[in-house]
Amino acid sequence: MDVIINGERRDLAPHTTVAAVVDSLTETTTGIAVAVNDEVVPKASWADTEVTENDRVDVLTAVQGG
Repeated sequence: MDVIINGERRDLAPHTTVAAVVDSLTETTTGIAVAVNDEVVPKASWADTEVTENDRVDVLTAVQGG
């Protein structure tokens, strides 16, 4: 199925979860926020939230610095 992840169209297997998408993008486990179709998905729901055809997923990581 086609989805858009951080602005790029990607092909994912059906039933792919938000957690799997995050794992495919980063090894970081903290400071990450995810939105699916502009709605924030709480971290506690990542493993249970499936991405569906044409969803737009934005994965954001916090950056420190000055």
